[in-house]
Amino acid sequence: NLLCFTDGQAAHFRGSAADDAELGQTRRAELDAACAVLGVTRCEVLHYPDGALPEQNFLELVGVVVERIRRLRPQVVLTFGADGSVNLHRDHTMVSLVTTAAFHWAARAEAFPEKGAAWAAQKLYYASTPFVSVRNHPELTAVAATVPWSLELRLGALADEKMAAFGKHTSQQAVLDRVGRDNVRKGMAAERYLLAAKRGIGLAAENAMWAGVVED
Repeated sequence: NLLCFTDGQAAHFRGSAADDAELGQTRRAELDAACAVLGVTRCEVLHYPDGALPEQNFLELVGVVVERIRRLRPQVVLTFGADGSVNLHRDHTMVSLVTTAAFHWAARAEAFPEKGAAWAAQKLYYASTPFVSVRNHPELTAVAATVPWSLELRLGALADEKMAAFGKHTSQQAVLDRVGRDNVRKGMAAERYLLAAKRGIGLAAENAMWAGVVED
């Protein structure tokens, strides 16, 4: 299950889109195509304003994620690191903060009782990033990513599948030119995650995202 708060209408790289509405439609279609490559069967894109998530009501956004967690009952929740991920985007930071609160509050019956029965997901991960690349800010591009990792997954042949999925985002191909295709391909060879929270106490070294997860 994939949840996106915006459809990317405020993106700097716009392909051939004539206006924001057309870009939003294009990026929704690109996301659907990428999900098909990766085998993602459920993808929901909301209608919050792109580039303006920090100005939205925090509790409202948390409630949106709490409702999905309680309805879909995931065992593992994955979100951005609070640094804003590879391009240090403010929306990414906001999604990280919202999802972190929702992970914890979805498990508490007194929080958002109108959003369904409490559900405690077992693990919360932040996605790390192998490099930072911020448009028109080379001083930030040179800064190492600030989210450490506790789990590294070597993708092997799946890296090509991931690159193919990225290729479906045709309106964003200028990103490859800015970052460099070799850098992107190298970065896709492995995925790194930080285990930010888990059900129960104690942390141990991991080698799989579903390690220790049990059937609910």
